[in-house]
Amino acid sequence: MPLVLATVATQSSVVVLAPIVVAVGRDLGASVSAVGQARSILSGTAVLLSLAIGPLIDRLGVRPLLVGGSALALLGAAATAAAPSLAFLYAAQAIAGAGVAALLSAGFAGVAAYFEEHEAPRAMGYVVAAQSLAWIVGNPIIGLVTDAVSWRLAYAVPACFALAALIAGRLAPAPRRGRVAAPGEEGLGGMLAVVRDRSARRWALAELIAYSAWTAELTYIGAFYIQSYGVEESLVGFLLAVGSLAFMLSTLRTARLAERFGRKRVIVAGAVGMGALLAVGLSLTPAVWFTLALFFCMALCAGVRSTGSSALGLSQLPSHPGSMMAARTASAQLGYMVGALAGGAVLALADFETLGFVLCAGMWLSALLVARVRDPFGSPAAAAPCAAA
Repeated sequence: MPLVLATVATQSSVVVLAPIVVAVGRDLGASVSAVGQARSILSGTAVLLSLAIGPLIDRLGVRPLLVGGSALALLGAAATAAAPSLAFLYAAQAIAGAGVAALLSAGFAGVAAYFEEHEAPRAMGYVVAAQSLAWIVGNPIIGLVTDAVSWRLAYAVPACFALAALIAGRLAPAPRRGRVAAPGEEGLGGMLAVVRDRSARRWALAELIAYSAWTAELTYIGAFYIQSYGVEESLVGFLLAVGSLAFMLSTLRTARLAERFGRKRVIVAGAVGMGALLAVGLSLTPAVWFTLALFFCMALCAGVRSTGSSALGLSQLPSHPGSMMAARTASAQLGYMVGALAGGAVLALADFETLGFVLCAGMWLSALLVARVRDPFGSPAAAAPCAAA
């Protein structure tokens, strides 16, 4: 439960902007692209701090980071809700970014601390799936509250998730497995090990590119629905929740798919499918239901790709789970920042159709990189004994 709530709290801090970006812009007198850069501020902060948080997890364990990260996320949500200007909004998102760095790294590294290796793939599925709750439960509420009251009150949603994560972190049991890093291997050495390992570097780069493409779509999909179909913010929240339900369903099935077809195969297939659906979904707008159907299928692919890739990353350097998952946080959050910046730039210079093809190219490039990553349990033959253990 602490790991699940940690990922829910981080995701709610990130996705809250999607259904309210237009309302925030109206209130603060800023453009959609300018408000969208608030996600870049959050992600940039998370990237910088994750370089220090990974070694801390390897040395101290996940519990202190769960508690501290929850408190920062709670403070960031409150400060964002009170923002009187765009500059203040950016500063508040930096606080939230610090919370995201701690919570996301600890939440994923906790899989190695609380579960044995043969249990980790399915446990990872639940941790990744939990992120969907921020969309399924949180986003419809955010949209309704924004329409009925204000986007400022909508920030109570990520604040409540952060508070729940804080309580769960305080009550978290001791990990079943002790510190994994050997004496003298903690600290900067853990992050250097990630950088020096060729396969780990490829995996981190693949994550960076994939999250850049996925984030660009998530940041501006609300504006796409509003500008293409003229829907209200409240309906956008429900539309996004449908895709998140698909994401949750596929994450819980990823371990079984990996056992049958091989982990790298399902990751590559998920990335390729996401790219194709991004290109089509942002180019054709015959009806809301058509775009929603493509978004649903894309979310299925995203769940498989994200869950499989997270487990793949955890197996790269078993002696440094904290550093490896901090590298995941850095890649994902840098992807959030690059995706929001690049997506805004493409929309400023071109249109949603062009954005779709750019994002497709990014997802396919990530698939090529993952195909060259080391996977000790990637083939069906290797995964079967692991499942039977």
